[in-house]
Amino acid sequence: MAIAGLSHGHVDWVFNRPGKTDIVLVGVYEPDRALAKKYAKRYKLDKNLFFDDLEKMLDQVKPEAVSAFGANSDHITVVRACAPRKIHVMVEKPLATTFADAQEIQTLAQKSGIHVLTNFETSWYASNQYVEDLVQEGKLGEIRKVMVNDGHQGPKEIGVSEDFLEILTDPLKNGAGALMDFGCYGANLMTWLLKGEKPVSVTAVAHQNKPEVYKSVDDEASIILQYPKAQCIIQGSWNWPFSRKDMEVYGEKGYAIAVDATTVRQRLEEKSPEAVVQLKPRPAPYTDPFSLLAAVVSGRITLDKYDLYGLPVNVTTVEILEAAKESAMSNKTVFLK
Repeated sequence: MAIAGLSHGHVDWVFNRPGKTDIVLVGVYEPDRALAKKYAKRYKLDKNLFFDDLEKMLDQVKPEAVSAFGANSDHITVVRACAPRKIHVMVEKPLATTFADAQEIQTLAQKSGIHVLTNFETSWYASNQYVEDLVQEGKLGEIRKVMVNDGHQGPKEIGVSEDFLEILTDPLKNGAGALMDFGCYGANLMTWLLKGEKPVSVTAVAHQNKPEVYKSVDDEASIILQYPKAQCIIQGSWNWPFSRKDMEVYGEKGYAIAVDATTVRQRLEEKSPEAVVQLKPRPAPYTDPFSLLAAVVSGRITLDKYDLYGLPVNVTTVEILEAAKESAMSNKTVFLK
């Protein structure tokens, strides 16, 4: 595996996987030489791993896969370089900053026969998988309302790196602020739960509670997705008192709440009290995104058509996010075609 970009704060995970040998790092593309030098020193990396030209790196080290850790807006550039070379790609969420880029990525992937995965931490939460099983087994009944809450105190408040903060607060590089950074989780999960179904309409409100900190992007966003028989409320925030990633699913028969990665609260019938279910973490390779990438590329696992990491779900996720930005800017509901 090679890395494309070092400015995204999640990239450190690659270098902090003690005891795991499922990936071998063969190259790092980073045009910012000071940033490249910082990472080389921090993790004692061979300077010969580093390149300031993406295509040169791909041609020289010939990776099986590339994991992109630059700005969201750079994902399309990475896929354009990798697809003709039959190199698989994994990007950090979301897939792209625009629906046009997402569609082009899908076209390039299909034409070249490569996987393009999107890493969402919530994809490998045992709790979300458990709730989805309840839905598929009919134990909740048909979905009527879903509420997804994601966020933290704010990227500056939690101390992300200056390089990462510069991306997150740039409306072109990140796509938006909290609306994109955390709204993407709910759009991803709801599209997965409904097996790729698109909402009829998207209504969003975005706001700057802290304009002195986040001058160019929103730090608070609420998105309502309306389906023929269901509604999803997505709350993405850089104003929570602490970090949270939880999902509530209400059906005709009962409800289930994924409280955290391994805890579910459920009530499956009116006469029964609410119960708490404690789950074990999912087994390998569903333990971290790089293990999953290695398993997919090597053919050890095959993703379902509507997998949380897959293109069908994530192209629709970007379509929803673009509609949400349009709605927030126009103060109007946006109807999808």
